[in-house]
Amino acid sequence: MPDLDQDNAYVRSELKSWVANIVTHFKFDGIRIDTIPEVGKPFWSEFGTAAGVFQMGECFNGDPAYVGPYQNYVTALFNYPMYYTIQNVFGKHQSMYQIRTRYNNEANYFKDIDALGVFVDNHDNPRFLYNYPSNNVGLKQALVFSLTSRGIPFVYYGDEQYYNGGPDPACRESLWQDYNTNSDIYKMIAKVNAQRKKSAIWNYSYVERYADDTFFAFSKGEFLVALTNGSGTQSRQITYSPFPNGVVICNIFYPTTDC
Repeated sequence: MPDLDQDNAYVRSELKSWVANIVTHFKFDGIRIDTIPEVGKPFWSEFGTAAGVFQMGECFNGDPAYVGPYQNYVTALFNYPMYYTIQNVFGKHQSMYQIRTRYNNEANYFKDIDALGVFVDNHDNPRFLYNYPSNNVGLKQALVFSLTSRGIPFVYYGDEQYYNGGPDPACRESLWQDYNTNSDIYKMIAKVNAQRKKSAIWNYSYVERYADDTFFAFSKGEFLVALTNGSGTQSRQITYSPFPNGVVICNIFYPTTDC
């Protein structure tokens, strides 16, 4: 692909004019910026100002010390460091303390963790089920985490159909022949999304409620999420909860009362 010299005054001006016009014409709410490290940081600040909308940059790197500073120039980045933690915890069944460690580390480098894009799969990486074959439970737990934890959730098409494509382009499978709205994972995502909307969890801060090697729980308001790393059925007593005494809690996956 041809490259452009963003340090050239004419090129710089034309690109800013272009993005301002296209955002206005199509009434975009936000833009995704691909391969953001390929262009100098100061340009992205001007580009984002010209666009006048939310910007989500892609920086394909797992080191928050490398990715984080880009948030000084664009609104947010895809949370690639957390992507690798998700793979470790839910794919490889590693310690769930890694989630706490990742957030603590990211706080040193990102201006706003809650604006970052959270994802399990995308078009550049082999799918979760390619890396961890038949780990359907792990994929479900990873998706619930990505939909409810800190940040803006991104669900890659095909995860709701258990796609397991390998390295690019094998991870870009066509969907139209398989779009099954009765898939159990499709229904799971829909159920989480519905409750996410009903509880308006984006209005509340993330609070860790419990953590050990195989179990992790957190809340946003009165929306409580409890996950394992795939290590079988587990039971924990969570004494630090968001609920006052006497409140009846509804499990959206096994409801016994109206949710």
